[in-house]
Amino acid sequence: MLPESRRIESYKIPVSVLVVVYTADLEILLLERADRDGFWQSVTGSSELTESLDQTAVRELSEETGINASDYALSDWKICNEFEIFKHWRGRYAPGVTHNMEHVFGLVVPERVSIKISPREHTQFGWFPIEEAIDRVFSWTNADALRFLLDTDSSLR
Repeated sequence: MLPESRRIESYKIPVSVLVVVYTADLEILLLERADRDGFWQSVTGSSELTESLDQTAVRELSEETGINASDYALSDWKICNEFEIFKHWRGRYAPGVTHNMEHVFGLVVPERVSIKISPREHTQFGWFPIEEAIDRVFSWTNADALRFLLDTDSSLR
């Protein structure tokens, strides 16, 4: 059996980021999850113990897409969603943890950029018109973030 401190470190923190990657023409980068066929999403990931939310967003962009956030305009949209963690993923969290706090970021790129997915996490990626992306994502928080982008004035673009 692992020591208590090691068991705690192995649990995911129920604080995460959602990073919407999009072009000026509102093409949205989506990734299909490797562990759930048909589950499309924007870049997501849990924070690590000593990370700020900005650092989490930068790390997840790099790990999941190969994008270097410093090459583009990453912005914190100041949106935070609480959601219930799907039962099939709760084992990743400490016992009794049922909800996650997700912080939404956006990354605008001038046009489609080269993507290098992590096969451990995703099977494929695609760039989709925003309306199609809204319909394709499995998460209500992801769909809401895309609607926010669609409804927001050009200050985000």
